[in-house]
Amino acid sequence: MANQDWLDKDFYKSLGVASDASESEIKKAYRKLAKDLHPDKNPGDAAAEQRFKEVSEAYATLSDTEQRREYDAVRAMTRGGARFTAGPGGGAGGGFSDDVFSGFFSRQSGRGGYGGGNVSVDDLLSGLFTGGGASGFGSYGGTAPTGRDVTATTSLTFRQAVEGDTVTLRREDGSTVTTRVPAGVRNGQKIRLRGKGNPGPGGNGDLILEVNVEPHPLFGRDGDNLTVTVPVTFPEAALGAQVSVPTFDGSSVTVKLPPGTPSGRTLRVKGKGVRKKDGSAGDLLVQVAIAVPQKLDGPARDAVEAYASATSTDDPRANLFAQARQA
Repeated sequence: MANQDWLDKDFYKSLGVASDASESEIKKAYRKLAKDLHPDKNPGDAAAEQRFKEVSEAYATLSDTEQRREYDAVRAMTRGGARFTAGPGGGAGGGFSDDVFSGFFSRQSGRGGYGGGNVSVDDLLSGLFTGGGASGFGSYGGTAPTGRDVTATTSLTFRQAVEGDTVTLRREDGSTVTTRVPAGVRNGQKIRLRGKGNPGPGGNGDLILEVNVEPHPLFGRDGDNLTVTVPVTFPEAALGAQVSVPTFDGSSVTVKLPPGTPSGRTLRVKGKGVRKKDGSAGDLLVQVAIAVPQKLDGPARDAVEAYASATSTDDPRANLFAQARQA
């Protein structure tokens, strides 16, 4: 959106580049100036701070293809000193200097010249300034453009993602942005941080932050639920037991295994998952995994062999092949 201030500012001069400079030339010039003029590097220097703002505004406009096109159009119309002028009432929505439009109207072939034909100021400038027709000129130009949105990625530990944390990101110009990542973010989630993007005449754009979450050695995630796999012995699973399970907050809970608990069964512990915005929390899902001894000696081996003999008529795979043949 075109801006009133564009009539008074030469953004190319602010960046020290030619009016036909390429995108890479503009970006290179901005980076150098922003680094040299950054307030952190020039504490207490009001002049440097002002130049930094001018450079940032210039880059915000010229780095955006559409804004640069509109800016060039406005500057081309006012080149040579022609300006919008206040009308008889002194308001910003008064008359216009003839110099601005004299050359422009003369080129409207087939539509008459200035003062003759159907050419109207509204038609010519409706797409250039906010508000389009005459009503838009009363407030002169509408809203100034905001800076561009920027994207960034950050890596969080599993605990940072679950509990939330403050992270610091570095911009291209060397400045930093510190922001709070809310609790419960997921891997691959994108967070929009308002006003943390590139600066512009109408305010900063937004920062779209994509989060990469590192895996945890013990806990996993299923929505707002946390998951954990707990190994148990065969006697515990077969006979039933009380098993102590660690929780994410560092405490522990006791989970009751019913007799005959199979490997892979999931037991639920209420309220020990990810904390939600409303203060509630997901659950802790405890998956049972029967631990098979890697080595058996002496009495332990004798006991297993005795068990095998006592259950030799049991066949857990009795219906396996019959089920495989079903349609």
